[in-house]
Parts: sequence; C-alpha cells; structure tokens
Amino acid sequence: MTSQVSSPAEQADGAVLGEQRKAAGTKDVRRLDRVIIRFAGDSGDGMQLTGDRFTSETASFGNDLSTLPNFPAEIRAPAGTLPGVSSFQLHFADHDILTPGDAPNVLVAMNPAALKANIGDLPRGAEIIVNTDEFTKRAMQKVGYDSSPLEDGSLDGYHLHPVPLTTLTVEALKEFDLTRKEAERSKNMFALGLLSWMYHRPTEGTEKFLRTKFAKKPDIAAANIAAFRAGWNFGETTEDFAVSYEVAPAAKAFPPGVYRNISGNLALSYGLVAASRQADLPLFLGSYPITPASDILHELSRHKNFGVRTFQAEDEIAGIGAALGAAFGGSLAVTTTSGPGVALKSETIGLAVSLELPLLIVDIQRGGPSTGLPTKTEQADLLQAMYGRNGEAPVPVVAPRTPADCFDAALEAARIALTYRTPVFLLSDGYLANGSEPWRIPELEELPDLTVRFAQGPNHTLDDGTEVFWPYQRDPQTLARPWAVPGTPGLEHRIGGIEKQDGTGNISYDPANHDFMVRTRQAKIDGVDVPDVEVDDPDGARTLVLGWGSTYGPITAAVRRLRTAGESIAQAHLRHLNPFPQNLGTVLKTYDKVVVPEMNLGQLATLIRAKYLVDARSYNQVNGMPFKAEQLATALKEAIDD
Repeated sequence: MTSQVSSPAEQADGAVLGEQRKAAGTKDVRRLDRVIIRFAGDSGDGMQLTGDRFTSETASFGNDLSTLPNFPAEIRAPAGTLPGVSSFQLHFADHDILTPGDAPNVLVAMNPAALKANIGDLPRGAEIIVNTDEFTKRAMQKVGYDSSPLEDGSLDGYHLHPVPLTTLTVEALKEFDLTRKEAERSKNMFALGLLSWMYHRPTEGTEKFLRTKFAKKPDIAAANIAAFRAGWNFGETTEDFAVSYEVAPAAKAFPPGVYRNISGNLALSYGLVAASRQADLPLFLGSYPITPASDILHELSRHKNFGVRTFQAEDEIAGIGAALGAAFGGSLAVTTTSGPGVALKSETIGLAVSLELPLLIVDIQRGGPSTGLPTKTEQADLLQAMYGRNGEAPVPVVAPRTPADCFDAALEAARIALTYRTPVFLLSDGYLANGSEPWRIPELEELPDLTVRFAQGPNHTLDDGTEVFWPYQRDPQTLARPWAVPGTPGLEHRIGGIEKQDGTGNISYDPANHDFMVRTRQAKIDGVDVPDVEVDDPDGARTLVLGWGSTYGPITAAVRRLRTAGESIAQAHLRHLNPFPQNLGTVLKTYDKVVVPEMNLGQLATLIRAKYLVDARSYNQVNGMPFKAEQLATALKEAIDD
C-alpha cells in the first residue's frame, strides 16, 4: 500500500475525472459522502489483495479511509466453509472518518460461505454482488443452505446483483494460454474492475502494480490486467448496474502535505527506523515470526541501507536475548511479538529491567489465551505488560491509537527507552497492525531529537581521589544509569541478573541495598516525563469515556454521534499507561461517571479503580473484532441516562 497523495488542492483535481465520466457515459452517476465495501470469499480467492488494491487507488484519489482485513488463522482453511471465509472491509469518504464502518453498504460475495458469513452484518437495502457460478447445490449444502438464497426470496430486502464472475473471467481470458483453473484465479481482478467502475476509482495504479508483481510472468500480468479491464467494461455495459457512484476527495480532512496509505505495522516499522536515525544508533531487531507481528520483521529486513540489522531467531527467547545483547552493545534494540511470545520473553524483560538497558518490546496483541485467535484482535495483554514478570520489575507502557499513530508511538517509546535506560512496552494490536489509513509523511524537522550520549570516562571519585567508572551512578533528573559501550577503555563493569550494588554495580545480597534498588527502579519509571492527558469536553459533561489503544476510532465516532444527537459527553484517550499522566487522577474525579470501553474484560478499568479509587465502569468485548460505533454510542447513552 504505497500510493501517495499530494496536497488537498491537488487531491480535489481528482474530482474532474468523475465529471468527465459523467459527460461521456449514459448511466446515472450519484454522489455519496461515504461508502463501506466488504470483499469476501475463500482464503484463496485473493480478497486481501483485492481490498488492498481498491484501498490504494482510493488513497491516491484523496478520500479519507479506514480498513479492516479479516482472515482465518489457517494457512488454507477448507474451501467453501464458513471458517475459511476471508474478508476485507473498506470505509472511504469525502470527510474525516475514524473507523472501518459498522455495516457494509456493498458486499461482494465470491461463494455461498462468504454470503452466509457476512449477510448478518448488512443493513436492509444494501447491495450484494454474488458470484453465481459458485452457488452449486453442493457448495450451498456445505454451509447449511437448504435452498438457493438467490432464488428463495430471502434476499428480497437487498439489491441483489447476480454475476457469473468465474464464467465471465474465463471468457475474458480465452485468448491467453491458460488452463481454466489458472484463468479462474483472476476472478478477483474482474470483481475489482467492476467495483472500480462503480465507484470511479483510478485504474492506472492497479495495472502498474500487476505488471510489477508479475514482472517475471508477463503472461500472467497481462491476463490479470485483461480480467480487471473486463470487470470495468462489464459494469459500463451491463444493464444490471444502471448507477455508478462518486465519493469526492476529502480535501478538507487533511492538512497540507504529502500523504500515503499506511498500515499500522508498516507505520511502526518506519517509526523504528526514524527513531534509530534520530538517535544516530544502528537499529537491531531480534524476532521470531508470530502473527500478527511478522510483517514488522519482513519490512525492517528491507532497510539495511538505513543501518537496520534483523535477526530471525530460532525462538522467542533467543530473539529477545539477541536484542538485549545488541542494547548492551549500543544499538537501538527491538524485539517484536504477540501475547504468547511476551510470556516466553518475560525472564529476559526482567533481566533488561535489572541491567537498566534500553529495549523496545513491541507486542501486537491478539486474541488469547494460549494460541487463541492468531488473526483476530484483542487488548488483553495490558496487565501482562504491567506485571508479567517475577519480582518488582516496572516497565513503561505506550499504546498507539490509530494505524498512522503507530509511527509516532514508536518514536515515543524509543524516547523513553533511551532517556531512562529501560525496556519499554509498545502495545499495538491486530486491528491497528493490519488496518490502514492515510498518513501525512512528516518533515525531518518535525521529528524529535533522540541523540544519545554514551559514557566516555570515569564518573566517580573515590575517597582516596581515584577516578573510577560506576555503572550505576545515576542521572539526578532521570535516574538513568550511564550507557557504556563495551570496549571503551576504562569503562569495564559487571553485568548480569543478580542484584547490583548501588553505584558500583557489584553483586550485592544486602537487604537494605535491594530495597533501595527496587524503590529506585520504580521511582525511575514513576518519574518518566509524559504529557498530561487531554480531555475533549466542549459542554461541561458529567460523563467521561476513557479509552486506550485502538478503541480511539470507535469511541470518537460514538461520541460524535451522541453530541450530534444533543447529548453531553466528554472523551479522553491514554497513550501512556505506565506511568499514567500526572493529571489523570484530577481529571477522573471531575466527572460523576467514568466509562472505560476495552477489548478485554476490564484491565484498564481495574488499574484505574485500584490507583485512583474511582468507580470506573467497564464496557467490554472479546469477540476478536473491534467495537462498532453504534454499539458504543448505545452503551454510552445508557451510562449517561443511568
């Protein structure tokens, strides 16, 4: 997803394309302010690629957008079954939007399983495009259809478009030297072409993408382009699609700048690279592949030219062990994982706390426990990040709120780690990691200065006047210990997991020293400089909704709906979860009611209640999917009225 969008003024020029098409065509063209489309089919039908291409063209056109990829954990689930359905939802608009949308306006269903798995999410009157070639008796029986839903009247409340996608694709590619099975694989491109016609999406980018993707197989590239064009032409000529739609660029939603569509994992990867350059440190990633974090390893491995070194370890423990070693050696060290991997890394995280070295632990949360739901989202690792180690081992916790915000969150996590010499948790999740939105590429002067000063010589004078290096001599402001790169003359010091003596770093079993070191490490984390939490409260509300991480979009959309309906409600969102912002306690006690929506069973609410003695109310969901705005709006309205 690398399409770039220029300034809003240039984006608006894209609207001319639609005017030209209206003048040239005879079909009705209707203007909409927003659309939600869902592509659904077997995991082998290319729905993620189809959605990705539609998204890229939508980004290049200048719409605001938000996406929700949803796919099974199995590499290839049984074809035609409900567990094997893969979908991609895209919400795009001519104005600022925050979520992938509650309910699709358009469903493209490639088979009966895709229809049955998604029909319950569609509002009455929605458009359904179905591949009739797949609605065989056996395929329908496999998902529990006793009769064809295309003929039994069960879809009468929708605008149904039966299209033999497979047959039309094979017919369009009959001139190519392809088997029928090979030709059928291009049916997703036929569907993409049809939808691109319906919503006046640009086509040049997709054709260029296909030529590049299949550069070594030009015949396959040509076949896919032919199928894509055939889908476009089918929409233009068939009588079943009498209307096409325009969604103008969202020129007013974006400040001036250069934009691109970006996913959370990609933004996070770029943020890590930017942090290493701003700190003038090599970036080292020690990682073991795990869904949904693996894309960060894949992306960073492409950037050796920026001093990035990636190490795919044999397991999670080796990955973080190598990263911690790189931190000792003077690198900006990172390890990436998901919840199960955090459990395996916990002992080494504790070692990093004891050694007081900067280390970023990136946890892309997913449904648990154990293997759980590898491809579904959840926010249930907060307490694990806070307390999931033996002993008193405090670690700062930072959480991005949108896919694009993952870039800034990575920079912030690096700032804390480098400034305070501590491991830092960065808690993203599957929804942010795989979802995407427009991102303004920042100017270099907008990035923070993360320059690090390594220890260069002695820092302590003994009673006899001898100058020595004490590895645990602390900065009076940050309580950070010096960072001494191995091999620097005169800076030799012990390192290991046994408790250190204050100052000298020698092994110590002294009870008073251990008490002092435990309290000092806690004081260092408590003293991390984080900005105050900002409260959005234009009307002096009595109810506050408090969120963290990826709930930002649904919460904000719900708050907007309530305010439009005349309700008074305040909103605050936390990026820093350890330590909390200093003003958070005061903010919470300002309101009569505090509601905390989370994709867990109330982990932030538990922390809030324990620390501030505030009767925070939880609103929870753990179904592997993000909140819907209308769902939250209903729950918050009940809280206001209670």
